[in-house]
Amino acid sequence: MGLSELQSVGMTFKKAEYILDFSEKVQNGSFDIEACNRMEDAEAIRELSSLKGVGVWTAEMILAFCMQRPDIVSFGDLAILRGMRMLYRHREIDREKFLKYRRRYSPCGTVASLYLWAIAGGAIPGLRDPAPGRGKKRGESH
Repeated sequence: MGLSELQSVGMTFKKAEYILDFSEKVQNGSFDIEACNRMEDAEAIRELSSLKGVGVWTAEMILAFCMQRPDIVSFGDLAILRGMRMLYRHREIDREKFLKYRRRYSPCGTVASLYLWAIAGGAIPGLRDPAPGRGKKRGESH
């Protein structure tokens, strides 16, 4: 499959380039995707992030959903941070608070992430985001 074929199914030019670059690296052996399965989470994130178009957040999502790693909680995920703010009633989640909660969730961080996404999406009626300007629903006033 080429660049134009990927674009014809709705892929942006850049993403199509990244996919082709990745597939070429796997095919020619310069990137060993199977080796990532044997790596610790941090090492696998570094390795995946070395690919064009793959950042830390994308690498973490690959670990959680494709590789089914059990302990992934992403500081770069805005919904996870929102879920933490809502659950723990913080106006802000800085890295220090994030790491404290991440340690609490370990070794089941991926499951905690699923719950935090649900909380951020409104799964608990009446629970609001305490960050300034973020706790209101559209059309609602306080």
